[in-house]
This record gives sequence, structure tokens and C-alpha cells, in this order.
Amino acid sequence: MTSPPQSNNTEKDVLSSDRSLSTDSLEINSKLEKQAVRMLDYTIVPVMTMFYFLSFLASLKFLSRISQGNARVAGLQADLGLSDHQYQICVTVLYVPYICAELPSNLLLRKIGPKYLMPTLLTIWGVIVTLQGLVSSYAGLVVLRAVLGLVEGPMFPGIVLYLSGFYTREELSLRIALFFSSASLSGAFSGLLAAAIQNMDGIGGKAGWAWIFILEGLFSVLMGVAGFFLVPSTPRDSKFLTREQKEIIMRRLERDRPSIVPQDSFSLEEIYKSLSSIHVILVFIIFFMLGTTLYGLALFLPSIVKQLGFSSTKSQLLSVGPFAAGFFLTLLFAYVSDKYRVRAIPTILITILSVAGWSMYLATERTFVAYGSMYLTVPGVYASAPVISAWMANNSEPYYRRATSVAVGFVATNAGGILSTWRFPTKEGPHFTKTTIMNLVFAILTIVLSILNALILHRKNVAKRRRRNVLLAPYTEDKRSDGGIRAWMELGDEHPDFIYSL
Repeated sequence: MTSPPQSNNTEKDVLSSDRSLSTDSLEINSKLEKQAVRMLDYTIVPVMTMFYFLSFLASLKFLSRISQGNARVAGLQADLGLSDHQYQICVTVLYVPYICAELPSNLLLRKIGPKYLMPTLLTIWGVIVTLQGLVSSYAGLVVLRAVLGLVEGPMFPGIVLYLSGFYTREELSLRIALFFSSASLSGAFSGLLAAAIQNMDGIGGKAGWAWIFILEGLFSVLMGVAGFFLVPSTPRDSKFLTREQKEIIMRRLERDRPSIVPQDSFSLEEIYKSLSSIHVILVFIIFFMLGTTLYGLALFLPSIVKQLGFSSTKSQLLSVGPFAAGFFLTLLFAYVSDKYRVRAIPTILITILSVAGWSMYLATERTFVAYGSMYLTVPGVYASAPVISAWMANNSEPYYRRATSVAVGFVATNAGGILSTWRFPTKEGPHFTKTTIMNLVFAILTIVLSILNALILHRKNVAKRRRRNVLLAPYTEDKRSDGGIRAWMELGDEHPDFIYSL
């Protein structure tokens, strides 16, 4: 009479044991997934950070853009006998080939392979930056900077596109911030480095500004060569991941975006779909305004600080603080953006800092208040870039549509960079009233367009859910409820199960 109850109890124990084992298995899988992602953070992000740090440090959108800003203070403009107009030409000429290279390079990145393309670019531009330290004429400087733009242009959009193939959409902002924050750090580091290198003035018969380019360029060459051994093209190519970790990374990417599987091929239609998407157009405009203010600060902050009444060396050192503040806030806002899976709200909050900073600079006549406002404007500009970059990359699929969207975003950024080079003539310093008003208006418009873009994306998400059956009707032959891989490849971000990031 007691057997059946014993049997029932035994069955319950077995079921309970099965559930416990299942739970333990899920926990183990979760731990393995975290370990695999952490390994990417240790092996991929630091290399991309160094690449971007050197590109920022080596070309005034980074290395020579920051260095050119510092070199201007260190005597380049005077030693080469450049007028303000000629100096601005030297800065501007980099952007034209830079912009022309961004879209083609992104479309070719998967074909050539990141492990070949990116180290090659870094090595070549390191050589060119070194040659800038040997230049002795205006014409020579113009030519070198044009070639530099051609090889540097692919790097930033290429890294964003590259990382989007390793991390899920909700993780991307922080990883972009980890490498992009090196831009703020390079601004700080470059000021310190330039102040130190200026003391080499006269060594080897070369001016201090020449040594800025030579030393930074040589280090870029060394890092470029090392990149051939450190950069994998895909997670499966990583030398640092185990076979199990590679499978985990690929499974989680496919779960996040089924279209991540490389089954699509290049077509002009994907470029058109990207360029005709309203959310891409709005972020394109935001990127243009961001580029104008960001590059203006990257190019001219040391010169602006000097015009406030500080010496050359002090202006180099005083430019460190705002960039250091930008470094920390960039990481903070990117972390919040990923944690709460939102892009518009962090962008708005960051840009409010910029509005406050430009307003202070416009209103004050006091030197130290004007300098203090830079602790709002620099973080308010720099910290928004990773979030906006992730926003663009998050909302375009499949690969070639995403590659196009990322590239055109940075085309807009660098077009803004061209505008910025003409907005800080020495005669209008130190307050640059017209430029400050322009930057303030751009910051306000960024807030307005971010709100508009979020509302449009929300409406598109709702519309796709309502039209789910209609959108998937051409793919009913596939037994999967989502229409299968063909539906994901053909519909891309228009797939009803693809949720736009707000």
C-alpha cells in the first residue's frame, strides 16, 4: 500500500533533480558566455583602442589633427611661413580624400579582411606622419596631408563596423566608447607630449613641431606591424578564444541578429535602402553637427586656450583637463546607454552639457570662466559620439546596409570637420562669437533631432508589429515563424522581429 507514494516521491525527486541540473547548466552557459565576451574585451578592444588612439594622435582628427593643433602652437605655422589661410588649407585638404575613402573601404572591409586592411592603413599613415616632420614647404605639407586623409579615412567607420561583428547591439556603445574615449585621452596626452617634445627644439637641427610628428609617426608604424599578428577578421579567427568560446560568441550574435550570418552579397540596392532610410538621414545630420564641433575642439583647443592669454606651454597643459573630463564622461554615458538599452536619452543629456558650456563661453568676458566652460563643452561633444555611432550601427541590417550607414555617418562627421577648419580664424579670437553661436545652435538642434528620431523609430517598431503577417507573407514556404534566414537577409532592419534601438 505504501509503494505508489514512494514511487510518486521518487518521480518528484527525479524531476526536481532534472530541473536543478537544467538550472546549473544554464548558469554554466551564462558564465561561459561572460568569459567569452570578457576575452574579446581583453584581446579586441585594446588593439582597436590603440589603433584609434594613434590615428587621433597621428593626424589631427587624431594624430595629425591634434598634433597639428599642438604643432601650430609649437611653431609650425611660423617656421613654414604659413598664413592663417594656408594653415587652414593644410588642415582642410586632409578631409576630402578622407571622406572619399570611408564608404568604399567599409564596403571592402569584409572582402579584404580586417586583419589585413586595418594594420596596413595604420602602418602607411605612420610613415606619412613621420614624413610630415621632415617637410619644409607649404606644398609638401599639403600633399602629405592629402595622402594621409586617404589612408586614415577608413579607420573610424571600419572599427565601428568591425566591432559590430563581435558584440551584440546592446553591448556596442560601451565598446565604441572604450576605443573612442582614447580620442579624449589622446587630446590630453598629446598636450602633455607636445609640451615635452617642444623641449627637443633644435636637436638634430629640427624644430620641436617636427619631432612631434616624427616620434608619433614612428610609434604608429610599430603598432601597425604588430597589428598583423593581433587583429582577427572574425571571432572564429581569434587566436585567443577557445573553440567553445568561438561557438558561444557566434551563437549569441546570431540570436541577437540572424542576419549576422554572412550569406548576403554586395548590391547597390542595399546602399540605396540605407541612404533612403529616414533614421539614417536624421543621424547623418546629427553627425554633421557633431563633427563640426568635435573637430573644431580637436583642431583648435590649444590655440583657443593660448588666445585666452596663456603661454604656449601652459596652453598645451591646460588643454589636458577638458579632454580628461571627456574621457570619463564618455565611458559613463556609454555604460548607461548600453545598460538601459537606450540611445536618444543619453545623447540628449550629454548634449545639454554642451549647450551649457557654449552658453557660458558666449556670455562671459572672464578668462577663467571661459576656460572652465571647456569642461562642459568638450565632454558634452566627445561623450555623445560613441552613443550616436552605436545608434547608427544598431538600426541598419544586413551587413552591407549597416556598412553603408556607418560609413555615411562618418562622411557627415568629416564634412563637419571641413566646416570647423574655417571657423576659428585668429583675428576672431579668443571668443569666436559667430562660431560659438553656431556651435550652440548645433547642440540645440542635436537635442531636437534626437527626440524626433526616437519618436520615428518607435512608430516604425509599432507599424512593423502590426504588419507582421504582411511583411512575412512572401516567406511562408519556410517553416520558421520568422520567415527564415532569407527573410532576415532580404528585409534586414525592416523585419518585424528586428526592434529599432531608441
